[in-house]
Amino acid sequence: MSFSLPTLPYAPTALEPVISEKTLSFHYGKHHQTYVDNLNKMVPGTAFENASLEEIIKTAPAGPIFNNAAQIWNHTFYFESFTAPGKAVPALPEIEAQYGSLEAFKEEFNKGAIGLFGSGWLWLVKDAEGKLQIVAEPNAGNPMTKGLKPILTFDVWEHAYYLDYQNRRAEHVGKIWDIINWEVILKRF
Repeated sequence: MSFSLPTLPYAPTALEPVISEKTLSFHYGKHHQTYVDNLNKMVPGTAFENASLEEIIKTAPAGPIFNNAAQIWNHTFYFESFTAPGKAVPALPEIEAQYGSLEAFKEEFNKGAIGLFGSGWLWLVKDAEGKLQIVAEPNAGNPMTKGLKPILTFDVWEHAYYLDYQNRRAEHVGKIWDIINWEVILKRF
């Protein structure tokens, strides 16, 4: 199976000023593309030659094949979560039921994203019983490896924000809520 970089569902400038066209160009166009290119070179002749990204993530041992497959999947999921700033937030009954309010959820999620040491991803997931959890995954980690269903993720690798925010991760995390496409998030529930 050959993997490819998915097309973004918005223009390269659509996320400004939260994520600049320059950051999107490097993050999506270079980092994300590199993971795709790397995986396409790695899988021929392996047990993963005809596997989907999800199959690789759930079954590959830790190492380069897993890392590149997970990073493709994680980045695609992340980039598909966005829309131009200014969209209204719909009712979010599952989040409100568990966290009390969207603002309380955001506060807890931000705390986890800001506090994740080093590089990685912060996820909102649903467990087998339908309960929501906030889960930190270092490096290329993906909660599907633990049987959890991803709903939302924030990329807190420095390449996701450094051109726009330098070392101000907290500022980036706080602003990213302005471009979340809640319609996409609701469909993931």
